[in-house]
Amino acid sequence: MEGLPVRLVVALVVGVASLSVMLNMVSGVQGLAVTELDVRPQPEVTTPGEQELSLTVVGPDGDPVAGATVVVSGASAHLNGVATARSDADGTATVSVAPSLGPNRERGTLSVSIKPPAGGQYADRRGNTRVLVVAD
Repeated sequence: MEGLPVRLVVALVVGVASLSVMLNMVSGVQGLAVTELDVRPQPEVTTPGEQELSLTVVGPDGDPVAGATVVVSGASAHLNGVATARSDADGTATVSVAPSLGPNRERGTLSVSIKPPAGGQYADRRGNTRVLVVAD
């Protein structure tokens, strides 16, 4: 390094330090990853009127996720407000809903969203399976 300009030596040292930090970040990416959640409604197709839906919250491998809050709301089918429930140890949440269809509507959907459990590395960024409501 003797005889090299000081600026070049400083740039080399900063570059090596930056490379070290970036390699540590890349190796730690797995620790920063989040797991996308989905929901499996049962039944997936229903009719208007009061009923219970069983919603199983699962991770990408199909493993159940406990402690997530499931929120069911009207999309193109109507609900009075929203229905919420927390998933149990089996990942299942049960909600009571009374969907209805608008005039001259043969079908509609209920939207399901998930609030991941606290303290986990879960996310719900993509759309979940919707519940189809069809006229009798």
